[in-house]
Amino acid sequence: MANILVCDDDKEIVEAIGIYLEQEGYTIYKAYDGMEALKVLREETINLLIIDVMMPKLDGIRATLKIREENNMPIIILSAKSEDADKILGLNVGADDYVTKPFSPLELVARVKSQLRRFTKLGSEMKTEGSVIYSSGGLSINDDLKEVSVDGELIRLTPIEYNILLLLVKNQGRVFSTDQIYESIWNEDAIGVDNTVAVHIRHIREKIEINPKDPRYLKVVWGLGYKVEKL
Repeated sequence: MANILVCDDDKEIVEAIGIYLEQEGYTIYKAYDGMEALKVLREETINLLIIDVMMPKLDGIRATLKIREENNMPIIILSAKSEDADKILGLNVGADDYVTKPFSPLELVARVKSQLRRFTKLGSEMKTEGSVIYSSGGLSINDDLKEVSVDGELIRLTPIEYNILLLLVKNQGRVFSTDQIYESIWNEDAIGVDNTVAVHIRHIREKIEINPKDPRYLKVVWGLGYKVEKL
């Protein structure tokens, strides 16, 4: 089973989350501010991080930014703020999911399982012969190695970003609505998810496009959705 780091300055919340996740068989590591979380990540193999936004010493947003410099593991952000702007901020810094306090522990467990399934699938199914490669112009995805490159340069994507790009590249020329993308990648009903998908699309563009404002590969079809051009 996976190793999960839970980081929140409220020790009761950390304990409660830990109890529910341990019941599912996960090994739990605990931290109470962003600096402690970074220390645990340096010393232990962690497969998923649950981190609160508002904490002393180093908050969850800045900690996530630092973690994303070197680590692609799934990150779920916790926050007492439910406004879209705060959710978008969390996704902007590299989080894969966002849960608003107060939350149902069972919902959080379900989200943990969902993120781990996607991450495990991303790194599995390595083939010993041949390679499954999808390309559009200078954009190339090696789905055996789970590597994305642009003009020969490797691009670092989060698991969610990778899966969205793979979906679009495998179906070049086809327009996917935000709801279709969300339901394909998250395997959940799409209810008010426009911002979530848009944030991840913007991140992908910033990484694969020379000029994200005039993209060559990942295009928006106004009023309909997104597509990757056939090049």
